[in-house]
Amino acid sequence: MDQWIIASEFAEVAVSLDTGANGPRLRLEDLRGGRVRYLDALELESVVWLPDERVRELLDPSAGRWSDRPGDG
Repeated sequence: MDQWIIASEFAEVAVSLDTGANGPRLRLEDLRGGRVRYLDALELESVVWLPDERVRELLDPSAGRWSDRPGDG
C-alpha cells in the first residue's frame, strides 16, 4: 500500500488508498494523535464543494480537536 505523508508545523497526516471496503476510499491518519478516518468519493466531493467560510470554521483553533471542552474533536 502506497502512503504519503503530508506535514506542516501544525499537523502531520498519512494518506493512503484503502480498497478493502465496498469501493476505494482515502485512509487518513493523524500521525500525532493516531486518529483514523476514511473518506469515500461522496465525502471527498462534499469537501471540494464546501464554501470557504465552512472550511475556515473547520480550521478554527478554538473548536474541534484544539478545544479542551469534553466531547469536542
